[in-house]
Amino acid sequence: MPNYDELKKKAKDALETIADVSVEAYKLAEEKAKVFARRAKLNAEITREKSVIRRLKYDIGGAYYDLHKDDPDEALKESCDSITASLDSIAAKRAELEDLKRNGLCEDEPEAEFEPVPDSAEEAPEEAQEAEEEVEEEAEEEKEE
Repeated sequence: MPNYDELKKKAKDALETIADVSVEAYKLAEEKAKVFARRAKLNAEITREKSVIRRLKYDIGGAYYDLHKDDPDEALKESCDSITASLDSIAAKRAELEDLKRNGLCEDEPEAEFEPVPDSAEEAPEEAQEAEEEVEEEAEEEKEE
């Protein structure tokens, strides 16, 4: 029959082994959690930086167009011409709407409600930032559900 002292020693050794393994598992889990948190933070920072870059590129593009729309660089001529054509089209459509209003042809019809398109690069960043914040809030709400 096994001796009581031997059983006690084996039980003590087993508990010490379990304790050692538990401590190691805890340390490993703690380290992995730190790495995961750091990765998440870095990815969020990268996303914010990319957003800043997109906004700045948008601002630069608008400023370039405003400054060089009449004489753009050859590489940007087609894009500038397309913007000018779209702006001309918008102006013509607005003028037609005004004519319809002046002539009383739109009295009974409610005016359609559209969100205005920014006329300049200075107006758009705030709207883009607001839209981005709305998307982020919706994503956070979905995560919470």
